[in-house]
Amino acid sequence: MLQLKWKDKKLDLSSPIVMGILNLTPDSFYDGGKNKNLISIVRHTAKMIDEGASIIDIGAVSTRPNALEVNEKIEWLRLKDVLLEIRKQFPEIVLSVDTYRANIAKSAADLGADMINDISGGQFDEKMFPAIADIKLPYTMMHIQGTPETMQQNPKYDDVVLDISNLFETQLQKLAALGVTENIILDPGFGFGKTIEHNYELIRRFSEFKKHGYPLLAGLSRKSMINKTLGIQAENALNGTTVLNTLALVNGANILRVHDVKEAVEAIKLVEKSTFE
Repeated sequence: MLQLKWKDKKLDLSSPIVMGILNLTPDSFYDGGKNKNLISIVRHTAKMIDEGASIIDIGAVSTRPNALEVNEKIEWLRLKDVLLEIRKQFPEIVLSVDTYRANIAKSAADLGADMINDISGGQFDEKMFPAIADIKLPYTMMHIQGTPETMQQNPKYDDVVLDISNLFETQLQKLAALGVTENIILDPGFGFGKTIEHNYELIRRFSEFKKHGYPLLAGLSRKSMINKTLGIQAENALNGTTVLNTLALVNGANILRVHDVKEAVEAIKLVEKSTFE
């Protein structure tokens, strides 16, 4: 389970790797509007690859708290040309598309996407799982309670880790019924329908998600669980991000999804040196 294989590609997860975030949105919580044109997008992608990113995750819809839904046409207009250009410029890099829509997933696969990163874990679009079975690409199943617009309105759990695990199990069974049992990554969804206390409980017990037998992704980069705890803004949260990434690595994270690739790669090197050598 620590190697993903699809088509003519493979991704070794025996050591942790970094997924670099490429936002195409004007309103993402940290870097919304940063990538204004194709030249800056390609330049930023090259920088993340040079710094050690193994995956580039392209998102065309903001999923920050209170974000309003963007229609499918706008999402695809933002994504299409960028995906084509990034695939052309960097043919070897693994390209992930951050979408919860089956039609976008299928269209992205046709243009050379390698992975689908679904914040809804198949909950927002009933056609997503059949699409994943059809396109046969790696799939990141993230947990969310509610929608981006509503998720931070008093989220509640009996036991945040067990509740998320139970939903994972339900969704994994649905995928298995369609013949999808490999190339799945699990992400408990830090900040997506969780209080600060829920998020830190997830960090403490992150290793419990290993029981499902799939690689684990941690998306902690510059999130409000850092900012609200330290009383800072997202632009000042790099140090806090590194601390939490380190805890996630110690507790079994296989992939770090980050805005700041260089620092995440360094965290992995230091954790591996101190833990495994």
